[in-house]
Amino acid sequence: MRILVDIGHPGHVHLLKNVAKNLEKDGHTVFYSVRDIPVAKRLMDTYGMPYYDLGRKSDSIMGKAWTVIGQDVKLLRFVIKHKIDIGLSSGIALSHVSRLTRMKSFVFDDDDDEVEPFVVKYCHPFSDVVLSPSVLTGHRKTGKAVFYAGYHELAYLHPNVFSPDRSVLDRLGIKEGEKFFVLRFVALKGHHDIGNKGLSFEQKMTLVNILKENGRVIITAERQLEPDLEPYRLAVPAEDMHSVLAYASLYIGDSQTMTSEAAVLGVPALRCNTFCGRISYLSEEEHKYDLTYAYTPDQFENLIAKLTELLENSSLKEEWSMKRQRLLSDKIDVSAFFTWFIENYPESVRIMSENPDYQYRFR
Repeated sequence: MRILVDIGHPGHVHLLKNVAKNLEKDGHTVFYSVRDIPVAKRLMDTYGMPYYDLGRKSDSIMGKAWTVIGQDVKLLRFVIKHKIDIGLSSGIALSHVSRLTRMKSFVFDDDDDEVEPFVVKYCHPFSDVVLSPSVLTGHRKTGKAVFYAGYHELAYLHPNVFSPDRSVLDRLGIKEGEKFFVLRFVALKGHHDIGNKGLSFEQKMTLVNILKENGRVIITAERQLEPDLEPYRLAVPAEDMHSVLAYASLYIGDSQTMTSEAAVLGVPALRCNTFCGRISYLSEEEHKYDLTYAYTPDQFENLIAKLTELLENSSLKEEWSMKRQRLLSDKIDVSAFFTWFIENYPESVRIMSENPDYQYRFR
């Protein structure tokens, strides 16, 4: 088959890199398209994913709308030229193109319908399949959903496909046995982020002042930091970030994705933003597996109380390792499942409809 992997965010590179590698190994021809996102393009260069550049994204809603139209046209030409059979994405553009061609569109989406209204309205109806974590069963409006026992983060952080690289810490000047904390601050510029907020500058400084008394503070951020926070920024290459996170003593931030990454790696995670309680897969990691904790900015004092409790726990790593094993015992190797599903489509849809437990062959 001829397969197109469409990248609209750096996280999509991680999500689909192992699937693409598996498909290529099995003899399929895989193409890649990407927006002009420096981090995503660097990751694709690092992982050997030659891409067709679709141009820049926009921060404004109107800008995003015009961008989607222009990228639809570029993708349409590319799909026709290369006779694409299946398109893989987590965005809108490729699903639109599939309605104008013979290409089948598979969407990988893990947010609740209420959190991703644009995707639900403008992407799901045009897609052939929406692959969704099983925790979203009952939350999906589309009848095209196929549910699997996992999360996006398990497509690239499941122990079958990921082992942290200790040498990364040496290259970044993090000493053997050094206790350190990872903080991640995001821009909240996505269409689904409108009206939502994360940590304030004062709250960030409070966290830094508490944590620096207990170990080294490492901040990663999407945009420019305030001068008082800049000394704590560590320029971690995107391809090394998961190894750094895996060795961290604790994670705190307002990023959804990195919170889940920390959780599946067995690192205690504290999240603070107004999405608290509204995202099913994060709520499952919190309430079923007790791996992460979420607070709104107005509940910051409760976050500090939980942080203090965690810092005083001398057996934190051992406890979180056991919690992680419990999660992994319930979940599947997501990349292996995705690969099987794509290669056996449309028969795979029938199999999953008649026997959803078939997926547990991919452990």
